[in-house]
Parts: sequence; C-alpha cells; structure tokens
Amino acid sequence: MDPKSGFNSVSRTFHSLRPSLNLPPPHTTISTATYILSLRHKSPSPDSLTFLIDSTTSYRISHSNFIQRSQTLATNLITLHGLTKNHTALVLSPNIIQVPILYFALLSIGVVVSPVNPASTPSEISHLINLSKPIIAFTTSFSFHNLPKLPLGMILIDSPEFDSLTMEGSTSPVSPVVNQSDVAAILYSSGTTGKSKGVMLTHRNIMASVAAYDAVRIPTESPAVCLPMVPYFHVYGFTYLLKSVAMLETLVVMERFGLEKMLAALRRFRVTHLVVAPPVVVAMSKERATEGYDLSSLKWVACGGAPLGKDNFDAFKAKFPLVSILQGYGLTESTAGVIRLVGPDEDSRAGTTGRLVSGMEAKIVNPNTGDSLSPGVQGELWVRGPPVMKGYVDDPVATAVTLVDGWLKTGDICYFDNEGFVYVVDRLKELIKYKGYQVAPAELEQLLQSHPEIKDAAVVPYPDEDAGQVPLAFVVRQPQSSMGEAEIIDFVAKQVAPYKKIRRVVFVHSIPKNAAGKILRKDLLNKIIAKETFPRL
Repeated sequence: MDPKSGFNSVSRTFHSLRPSLNLPPPHTTISTATYILSLRHKSPSPDSLTFLIDSTTSYRISHSNFIQRSQTLATNLITLHGLTKNHTALVLSPNIIQVPILYFALLSIGVVVSPVNPASTPSEISHLINLSKPIIAFTTSFSFHNLPKLPLGMILIDSPEFDSLTMEGSTSPVSPVVNQSDVAAILYSSGTTGKSKGVMLTHRNIMASVAAYDAVRIPTESPAVCLPMVPYFHVYGFTYLLKSVAMLETLVVMERFGLEKMLAALRRFRVTHLVVAPPVVVAMSKERATEGYDLSSLKWVACGGAPLGKDNFDAFKAKFPLVSILQGYGLTESTAGVIRLVGPDEDSRAGTTGRLVSGMEAKIVNPNTGDSLSPGVQGELWVRGPPVMKGYVDDPVATAVTLVDGWLKTGDICYFDNEGFVYVVDRLKELIKYKGYQVAPAELEQLLQSHPEIKDAAVVPYPDEDAGQVPLAFVVRQPQSSMGEAEIIDFVAKQVAPYKKIRRVVFVHSIPKNAAGKILRKDLLNKIIAKETFPRL
C-alpha cells in the first residue's frame, strides 16, 4: 500500500490513512448510547460541564443532567408507554433542546429512531410512515396535526408531560440486550426514482461514525462550544450531536436559522465550532454581513451537505484567515461523513472534501467498464466500512443495486490525488442539492405531470449562489393552456416541503429524451450553462 495515498495497487482499493477505529468486537451486545458513554472518560472535562444551551432562552443542561434525564425518560417510556426493543418511534421536530435527550433515551433501549423533517407535508409524512411503520410519534405542538393516529399515540416533546417523563420516576438505567447489528435508526434519503427511501442504520453503523471522530480527537485547552446549524433529523446533525456527547462538548441549540440570529449566538455564547452547509459560508463571506459581531472565539467551520466551491472557500478565508474550514463528504447511506478534513494541517486545501475516515476503504470505478481506477483518474466513488448502512427498508431491489459485496455505490464522480485527498467532480445521480437538502427531480416531475394543463416536464438543478442549487422546471403546456410561472410554482409549493419548491420555470416545446424515454437532463443543463435564451411560450 502506498503510504501517501493509501492506494493498494494489487486490490485497486484506497485505504484510510487515519488511526484505527476503537470499536468492540462485532458480536458484543452493546447499544450506541452505552458505547458513547464509554468514550467520555477520554475527555478532561467534568460531567458538570454544560452540554445543551437553548439559544433563545439561554436555558442550560449539564452533561450529567442530560444523562440522568435520558435514563429517566428511557425507563418511563418502557414502564408507562409500553415501548420495547425494535419498536420504531417517529420524531417530527425542529432543533429543540428536548430532541437530544429523546434520541439518547430511545437508542439506549433499542427503540428505532426515525426522524422526519417537520416541514414535510401530510402526504410526505404518510409515505415515510408506510416505510418505517412507527408505533409512536414524538412531535411538537406546531406539527402534531400533520400526523395520523399511531398504536401508542403521540407525545408532545415541548409539553410539561414530556418534561415530567424526563425528571420524575426511576433513574436506574434500563439495559435491554441490544446487538450491534440491530437497526438503531431509519433516516430518509431521496432516491432518483422519486420517492424517499428508508435507510436502515445499525447501532454499529452509528458507533463507527462516532468512533471516527474519536480516532482523530485533538486535545484542547478548553471544551469546544459548538453550534450545529444543521437539522437533527438529517444524518449530519443526528451523528454530530451524538459525537458531542462522546467528546464532552457544549452544544448551542438553535431552532431556526437566521443569519443575524446565528451571528448573535456565536458572539453571545463564544462559539468555537460552527457546523453548516455551504450557503451559510457564502453568506458569512459577503461584505458587511458580519459587521458589528465579535466572532473572535470562532476557530473552525465544518462544512458539509454539498460541495463548497473554491471561490467561496477563498472568499471566506480572506475574510476569516484564522478560522479553519473543514469540509467533509458523506451520505445518509454511509452514516454521514466518510471523507473529512482534519485539523489545521489540512484546512488550507481548497476543493477537496478530505481523506477517508478511520476504518474506511474506497474504490474509484469506471461506471462503464466496472474497472477500479488509479489515483488521479475520475470515476464513481464506492466506499466500504463499518458505517455503511444495512440497507433500504422493504426495498431489496434498491438495496441490491446500491450495495455490492459490502461496497456502497455513491453515484458521485470523484478522484483521489497522490496524497489520499478526495475531490468530488460531478454526480451520476440526478439529485438537486438545495442548501444541503436532497431534492429528487423525478418526484417534482411526477407532480408537474399530474397537472391537467401540463403535457410534459423536466426538473434540473439551477446554480444559485445562496442555496447552491435550486429546482428549475422545464414545462410543456397542453395546447390552449395559458398558465404562467407563478401558477406552476404555487401548484408544487402546496404539495411539497419548502426546500423542494420549484424556484424557476422555463416553457419549452418539448423535453429531450433518449430512445428509452429517459429525460436527457444533461442536455437541459448544458443549455443553462451555455446561457441560451429560452422562448417564453
């Protein structure tokens, strides 16, 4: 194996150059929660350290109180609500201080956590419920009306009832037998066929994700104060908050993003670590955007969910030369980041998403021939290792297509350089990345085509400086129809979550397709890139 790139010329695979993972043997019975607690002894900070801070009220919960509340909640969910191992719990909530307590309690008793975007419409939620089949729902007073009745009902986590479940009753930890191969969470990933798929992540998958952070932990003089501006229902936020328990960090919890609110929280709580998607980095780089805010405490920004362009990287570094930007790459199917930049020695590398995390292998595969390629050559990225998902819920066909002998086919065109750094070039998949969210064009196309005045439609990503990409629709109207752009945008907006909304509409005579009827989206994208003028029909 080449010690610089990690490439094995015999097996044609790339291997991680990071320290090895500290994981228990695969057949040891241990839950994610128990494993995470076992890592805490490595931190010099005391359990009395603040873990959670509500950015609005400044209400604080210490690490010790967090663990106590999680254990009390776990006991009460079993004894009072009848939850048992392998039940699934749907969680429909924004980022609020109760969510980490709930996640940890559910994981500790072997209940499958299934977080859903609270902006989802009732029809979208119904589809996800059909996938994960939850027996109970945890939601808020703002979202409960979007949920159907479930066997064990629902609990409002922003209510006094939930608070009492976390503080009143037995504090004795419940220790059901949890296997590492048991499903711990079902998260959702947009497939290219339109509807979301349920990604089954095991306890070992999540443990490996946390262990990868632990393997490269850098001792600091004082505990990190982190502000994750990524949703806890997303795999990025989900794994990050669990990592923060293991590393004894402080998390500032902000329910909704607003640039000024975020900057005020950075200043007020002396945040050292900011976790965001690229649009936030772009916004902070703007002239005068951060004027009047003391951001001297900020040490690094973790940026993931979508690629950050070199120009935006350079603009941020020019404005904040002492702040490291640490990019990463991952999928829901890989339990978040499997490629990551680590430490100040790597943060100056614009354009790369980093090196393979501990325990991971990768191949660059020619999508036409299936051959494994050498450093410097572009192809589809395949990854293999402990964080790779168990599969898709009730979808063996999609699982078999995506997982091949343990290798996860990412659908992204990448290459490794001679030092083991990965560069993402393009996507084989046709997903749109709007502010880090995945939007499936096929889902929007199906909605558009359902309108009686639309003959045909195609949706493609349109470059946007703030969002990264926005959905743009090419629409062929039925003869005699005079419907306009606003009507189409409104029609879709009423049926999808806000991040999926169509942002632009172009009327055309026909949609280019191949002989099999597949939309030639790249032809449409090329026209956008070439800045051709489209007829307003």
